[in-house]
Amino acid sequence: MKSLPYFCRGEVIRGFGRGSKELGIPTANFPDSVVDHLPADISTGIYYGWACVGNGDVYKMVMSIGWNPYYKNTKKSMETHVIHTFKEDFYGEVLSVVMVGYIRPEKSYDSLEALIAAITADIEEAKVKLELPEHLKLKGDNFFTSAPSSSSSIAGSNKSTSPTILNGH
Repeated sequence: MKSLPYFCRGEVIRGFGRGSKELGIPTANFPDSVVDHLPADISTGIYYGWACVGNGDVYKMVMSIGWNPYYKNTKKSMETHVIHTFKEDFYGEVLSVVMVGYIRPEKSYDSLEALIAAITADIEEAKVKLELPEHLKLKGDNFFTSAPSSSSSIAGSNKSTSPTILNGH
């Protein structure tokens, strides 16, 4: 995937309400304006990388991009699980992420327990891979220090040095 690392940001919106409630794995969801502008070579599946809420700290993350086959979604989504425990929800805040690697394609599962086990394994794999020097250096990318504090800027790019980053262009 030549578009990795891929940098994007957008306002956190309400998703399907399943991450925390059914799975015990809270997710932050991007609006369609971010999802619709993903590069063509970023296929559906599970990714790992770095995430920052507003101007806060940068944490490890895993992200599901796609249709969530277990739930048979009819709408493509980008759901980010930031590997950190937050004290409260952050709907309306700007989430900045850099996707640095791909873990696996999305797939359906026979049970909710099997889905949770797969997500837990994805999280553990992300934690390990993000310790590699080539991935660790992206945690300090200036993309995160230039994160806007409001939702007025939605962006995506695979080049963090662009002075104006807007939806992958």
